[in-house]
Amino acid sequence: MARRSTPRPAGRDAAVRGAAGRLRPLPLSRVYRLLEPGPVVLVTTAHRGHANVMAMSWHTMIEFEPPLVACVVSRANFSRRALVATGECVIAIPDRRLAGKVVAAGNVSGRDCEKFEVIGLTPVPSTRVGAPRIVECWANLECRVRDTALAARYDLFVLEVVAAWVRPGRGSPTTIHHRGRGVFVPDGKAFRLPSAKP
Repeated sequence: MARRSTPRPAGRDAAVRGAAGRLRPLPLSRVYRLLEPGPVVLVTTAHRGHANVMAMSWHTMIEFEPPLVACVVSRANFSRRALVATGECVIAIPDRRLAGKVVAAGNVSGRDCEKFEVIGLTPVPSTRVGAPRIVECWANLECRVRDTALAARYDLFVLEVVAAWVRPGRGSPTTIHHRGRGVFVPDGKAFRLPSAKP
């Protein structure tokens, strides 16, 4: 006995075709704007008596404990030399109020100036690594390079957080996310779903 197929609701095929017709191709060069994984951070390094800071938005957590962070530090970044030489850095997390300084950190090079002085950020010694923490940032993560297996091909470094610091009384400050070509968006309001674990 042949099975009878369930008839589709009238007009459904037309609705699907109409919805698909509203989709438009996106240039592949713009895909990264859709998938930026986290807030823009500042990365500090120190090598041969020279402290430096760079802006970075290409990073993601890959392990809970010990905390491991995968991040991209390009060969074009002056900080990469110090990161490779020392195997250490600090990831400092700024809030929205520091957006102008974050942009400045991304627009000038430590090859040409003392970036902390030019940008107006305050370095202070870390406890576990040689790179400095940044006073103005609400959180600082002292890191050591854990894995460089993909650094040569993809500029990808895996960092282990060995000490973490937050400024008390700040709650969860609003961080900023880079959408490409000078466009930034702030974090939105947090919310909890009934099914989420506390």
